Amino acid sequence: MSRRHAAALLITRGSGADLEILLCERAPELRFFGGYHALPGGTLASEDWVVAGCEPSADDGAALQACALRELFEETGLVRHELPDARSTHAALVSARRDLLARENKGREPDASPKGRSPFLDLIADCSQPAPLLPLCRIETPPFAPVRYDTVFFHLPLSQCRYGTKRDANGMPEPDVWNGELTHGRFWRPHDALRAWRQGEIQLVPPVVILCEHLAAHPDLAAFAAAIARTESSYQQGALHRVRFSPGVVLAPLRTPTLPPATTTNCLVVGHRELWVIDPGSPHEGEQRRLLTLLDELCADGATLRGVLSTHHHQDHTGGIAALCAARNLEVRGHPETLSRLPAGCRIGKAIHDGDVLQLGVAPDGSAGWTLAAIHTPGHDRGHLCFVESRYGAAIVGDMLSTVSTIIVDPPEGHLATYLHSLDRLLQEPLTTLYPAHGPAFRDGSRLVKQYLRHRRQRETSLVAALQGSAGTVEQLLPKVYWDADPKLYRFAARSLLAGLHKLEEEGRATHDGDLWREVRQP
Repeated sequence: MSRRHAAALLITRGSGADLEILLCERAPELRFFGGYHALPGGTLASEDWVVAGCEPSADDGAALQACALRELFEETGLVRHELPDARSTHAALVSARRDLLARENKGREPDASPKGRSPFLDLIADCSQPAPLLPLCRIETPPFAPVRYDTVFFHLPLSQCRYGTKRDANGMPEPDVWNGELTHGRFWRPHDALRAWRQGEIQLVPPVVILCEHLAAHPDLAAFAAAIARTESSYQQGALHRVRFSPGVVLAPLRTPTLPPATTTNCLVVGHRELWVIDPGSPHEGEQRRLLTLLDELCADGATLRGVLSTHHHQDHTGGIAALCAARNLEVRGHPETLSRLPAGCRIGKAIHDGDVLQLGVAPDGSAGWTLAAIHTPGHDRGHLCFVESRYGAAIVGDMLSTVSTIIVDPPEGHLATYLHSLDRLLQEPLTTLYPAHGPAFRDGSRLVKQYLRHRRQRETSLVAALQGSAGTVEQLLPKVYWDADPKLYRFAARSLLAGLHKLEEEGRATHDGDLWREVRQP
């Protein structure tokens, strides 16, 4: 798991009830939060250390300040430095920004890196550094993703910007978002942004949801800064973040004895006033306490725990069910195949079958009749269930898909043809945000399902090609079919390869004599 250092800018105008913040929509095709509204910002670059005047091994505070000012110009066209007259004209600013964006885009191409001095360094050359930005908090991405972002959030009143590639009717600099990595930007009152998010009109990155909720509760900036600092402190002490990629679903990654490359299993808390806890999988007492604290906070806000739901019986999904049931007097519900194989001590409730609907009460936007529908999706596990909520189309998919790796289909419990059928079944649902058990949520659930189906077809094509002309054992076929996999993970890939061989055998396309598999030529 890698860590990247980043800076984000809370750009504000107005004050009190009229306070507004700048949110920018990210291009839908971006892998990282494509289509979401976020704050301007980005990751630390080598030139930021140059501006800071220190080595990369030093404290990164000054470098992150420089990073924030560079990203400010790149993404909004705004400048805080006092520039010489020749560099502060509209034409000079536009030219420098275009050169900077062209350089950044070149650096994103495969096997390419920006050459020469950064246009931003040329723009601010020999200029004194402006007064430091006010750091509000420093938050690190929870450990559900292969890349974690350690981000400092800075506050910047728009009035502190001296120049810009765009000016308002009064000649004052204003944000100028160019179509590219970002599609557009506008100022929002925090409660209006939250309302649009709850109505399903926009998508907000999880940290922005947290910031907007704090701002809506504390419109005075001093009170807001104190409140967000307390939240940062709680995270540093181990509190779970309220990670929400869509309204009504809190994602809580808990450390579990799961399969690599994952180290955590996502526990999902679904609901607004009536909460269902899905897959509290950690057997570790400390992780269980963290979850209980989060649930108590949600209940203190007026919610009620309805019960526990289990997607399937694997230990990294069920290790904490008994402890949670005992601690909060709850019952666990799931498919009959799952309930019969839960660990001892779980309080068993009513079984859930394909098509059953659970009531969620009132949705986050205030609409009634909110429900959670169960879909039986065997293939990875015989009793596997997915759950789709009715208001926003968010889907909790357990181990049907992952955003950090592929899914192992392990015979005899796992059955590849059945698994593929279950993926096809998920495609019949109007999926939006998809919540896997491992990895961050994915905005376009149907697209991810299609990617998985395409990946499985490609693996099958590779397997058929490997069998043509010569027989082989699973061990001999592995490097040919899983040529792109880490050999350290071959023992897991071998199980999915065996599932693929079984599928070909069922279709009359492969056979075996002991451990030796060969192609069956079609007439």
